[in-house]
Amino acid sequence: MTQHTSPSPPRRARTGGGVFAGLATWSQRRRWLALLLWVVAIAAITVGSQALGSRYQNDFSLPGTDSQAATDLLKKHGSLQAGASVEIVFKDERGLAGARQGIEKMLHEVRELPGVADVRSPYEDGSALSKDGTVGYATVTLDGKAEEVPKEDVTDVIDVAKTAGTDQLEVQLGGEAVRGAEEESGGGAEGAGMLAALVILVLLFGSLLAAAVPLVTALFAVGGAIGLITLASRVFTVADFTPPIMMLVGLGVGVDYALLIFYRYRHELLGGSDRESAVATALAVAGRTVFFAGWTVIIALLGLVALGLGSLQGVALAVALTVLVTMVASLTLLPALLAVFGPRIQQTVLKRAAAAQAKGREDGRRWRVLAGAVQRRPLPALLAAVVALLALSAPALGLRLGFADAGNDAPATTTRKAYDLLAEGFGPGFSGPLVVVSQGGRAAAEEMRSTLERTEGIAAVTPPLPTKDGAVSTVIAYPTTAPQDAKTTDLVHALREDVLPPLAERTGAEYLVGGPTAATQDFADAVSSRMPLFVAIVVGLSTLLLMAVFRSLLIPLKAALLNLLSVSAALGAITLVFQHGWFGVQPGPVEAFIPVMVFAIVFGLSMDYEVFLISRIQEEWESAGDPARAVREGLAATGKVITAAAAIMIVVFAAFILSPDRMLQQFGLGLAVAILLDAVVIRCLIVPAVMQLLGARAWWLPGPLAKVLPKVALERSNVG
Repeated sequence: MTQHTSPSPPRRARTGGGVFAGLATWSQRRRWLALLLWVVAIAAITVGSQALGSRYQNDFSLPGTDSQAATDLLKKHGSLQAGASVEIVFKDERGLAGARQGIEKMLHEVRELPGVADVRSPYEDGSALSKDGTVGYATVTLDGKAEEVPKEDVTDVIDVAKTAGTDQLEVQLGGEAVRGAEEESGGGAEGAGMLAALVILVLLFGSLLAAAVPLVTALFAVGGAIGLITLASRVFTVADFTPPIMMLVGLGVGVDYALLIFYRYRHELLGGSDRESAVATALAVAGRTVFFAGWTVIIALLGLVALGLGSLQGVALAVALTVLVTMVASLTLLPALLAVFGPRIQQTVLKRAAAAQAKGREDGRRWRVLAGAVQRRPLPALLAAVVALLALSAPALGLRLGFADAGNDAPATTTRKAYDLLAEGFGPGFSGPLVVVSQGGRAAAEEMRSTLERTEGIAAVTPPLPTKDGAVSTVIAYPTTAPQDAKTTDLVHALREDVLPPLAERTGAEYLVGGPTAATQDFADAVSSRMPLFVAIVVGLSTLLLMAVFRSLLIPLKAALLNLLSVSAALGAITLVFQHGWFGVQPGPVEAFIPVMVFAIVFGLSMDYEVFLISRIQEEWESAGDPARAVREGLAATGKVITAAAAIMIVVFAAFILSPDRMLQQFGLGLAVAILLDAVVIRCLIVPAVMQLLGARAWWLPGPLAKVLPKVALERSNVG
């Protein structure tokens, strides 16, 4: 295409063939073989994954950070502080002195349990008892990090510790290992989401059979993906919170992709095509859309690899594989299902269309009217929508990253009760101590302790605890503020940047600030510092892909900006609810990896509707050459299905807000809000307004760029 202001629409040769149409023909004519292959594949993957089992493991290591260096140093010199710890917290209003015999007996039993490296009684150290003597704690050091110790071992510690409880003596347990062992499952979130999706599909198609076809496709895809990741977890590092995220994305995307193809199939049936031709055309047009939209999601997810965070790379690869499997299922399994159930589905579609025509209903009329209204006043519609999204995005500017701790747990959990007891007896910062490591001799460690005692923001410090070889010492420093408090974050930075460097110069020793609280901050800092590179990679690659697909410069740039806007609005909603405590939610920081995961998933999913809508507008533009009419007809043809697909994704994602897991709640809210805004505000208001303002210039592509970009339009439909 040459460079000019108002390009003419390219006239493409019509063809009924192509990669996706050929795939559809094969799947239809060999429908039973296609179904058998899918059933055998899913059965083999499921049996194999159940037989071998999973080996999920979390990798929160951050090479190059102080907290990781401190952990490595302690491990090297055989310090017990390298392992995770469990606090067994006691409270007796009469004083803990009278309960000593029962507590010591229980601690002796805990010391003999597997996975326990050491037990320190509250009676060995005066600092482990509150000033009034009613609250105390024993420290159980495990022989590995919280994610490395088997949950069964931690459960044994919990069970034995609870035996010491009486009517007067309260016993609770805290620590990350206990939180992990106490985690609840996702409950019925997946089932609730699928049920709501089925209801929407039945309302859309008026048939349980027609509604079931996209759902069955999605379930096959998700089942296969989860089995594959279970097997992959034995070879690669895959976090244990990956499966629910895969189900969250897989169910939404699987139904979404199948619905886009199914709806085009319905459109072709209403246009008079026979069933085989309708499936071929649906795959040639909507299948092509699903293919490129799916790869956009995969590119966005693989961009997480650029962050270099081990715990996120496995999640990104797992979710990308889920999207890939759902895409393959939509392109191969769905045509076979349509061939099997085609006659009954066709009968239902034509019957409903005849009933609607008898009542004088015009398909897409409301969307055509909406597009016309926006086109008459595009600038006011554009400004109003953008201002609303910017207002919702504003809270994200104050986004504070971290990890939920026991203070965010349900009030009935033992970890929350232990957290509250420790705060009552020792202050709010006691549940998030800093592990400060000294390498340089006993005198240097004593000086570090003295310096920490005088540092503002530290409530108490322990004596230096030397390693077995005496080369390294550890001081536990307890902040005056809670682990999630911004002042605790400031304290970590102050120790590393202002307090300890001058001391290191004077003593010649090396000082490192570690521990779970500091590691959490290091992770958040790492995400924040690498986020710009991640965003640039995802946006850049996605924009180039859309340029190649649509042969346009402005449409991909517009899509990238609008998708960034929907992501920022979703993060703003997460900030308001989870950080500021709207709707009665326990306030706290947003999970450190939520922004990058939500960005990757939302940015990719937003492209689904962009590609689907713009593809249809492009069809109309190539057919008639009228940009205004192309926008109206494109929205009229896709508005209903985009809204239905979005509604399904919203209910699937929103169902996860009901999960007891705070991380899944944040994912569910962020994805649901982003899809809602994208489908309603962006696709129905902003896109028609922008396309109207651009006119024919929307399809402009500079000549030099047109020569460089590959032509990836594999095929076009034979319908005009």
